Amino acid sequence: MQVIDCHHHLWNYSAEQYPWIGPDAGVLKKDFLLPDLQQLSEMNDVHGFVAVHARQSLEDTHWLLELAKQSTLIRGVVGWVPLRDHEQLSLAMESLSGNKMLKGIRHVIQDEPDDRFILGDAFNRGIEILGSTEWVYDILIYAKHLANTIEFVDRHPEQPFVLDHIAKPTIFADRFDHAWAEHIKQLGKRPNVSCKFSGVASEVRDASWNSSTIRPYWDVALEAFGVERLMYASDWPVCLLKTDYSRWKETVEEFASELTNDEQAAFWSGNASRIYRLG
Repeated sequence: MQVIDCHHHLWNYSAEQYPWIGPDAGVLKKDFLLPDLQQLSEMNDVHGFVAVHARQSLEDTHWLLELAKQSTLIRGVVGWVPLRDHEQLSLAMESLSGNKMLKGIRHVIQDEPDDRFILGDAFNRGIEILGSTEWVYDILIYAKHLANTIEFVDRHPEQPFVLDHIAKPTIFADRFDHAWAEHIKQLGKRPNVSCKFSGVASEVRDASWNSSTIRPYWDVALEAFGVERLMYASDWPVCLLKTDYSRWKETVEEFASELTNDEQAAFWSGNASRIYRLG
């Protein structure tokens, strides 16, 4: 069965360029480049990837698009554009419009100090401008942002959205994030929103985790989005803070084994290919 990991990162590491990689994230403080991606693919039987920006800069977007020219493993890129600066946004869109490998745009909402950032006028106007393209918009938030995100999505019913990392619930083995579950089920009622099952292990607050810890979040995400809008992803190499790649993929394989063959094909690659228009 073909596997497409629809969320990974690459970077040439420097502390100045990647300040979000904190002092406790030593495993991430090195380069992750195409040879690493090739090795990952061979070791884990993954056939393609969607590369997502790790810096909010046009420079990073163009760099990933150049890497996509060098490797058939990269099936598409989710980049960054200045959504709140509409003059610069128009220029960026003009420069990027001819690149068929750019499949989506993302802004790191989770790092904005204002929890209502996603409802800001300038940002929403930027999303409206994206409507002239075929680009998906990736939503990167914490669970606390879900209520505002539902309102945001309702402003843009024609824009295709993809929720990253199931909106990062707060996970403990001995208690479930019920507020997250309630909100994500509401978000899942919006047919223009799909979801990546990724980054979940990273949100476990306990010292260790197992599939039983993760399973309730799989069940809710599957219920909320159905097999036609849920996609496999890893958030590699960020996931290395809590799990190696093989363990994550094996955990998801355990959950997905209960789906039919057609449903598994959709989850592992078909949905990503359709939603991101991958070649």
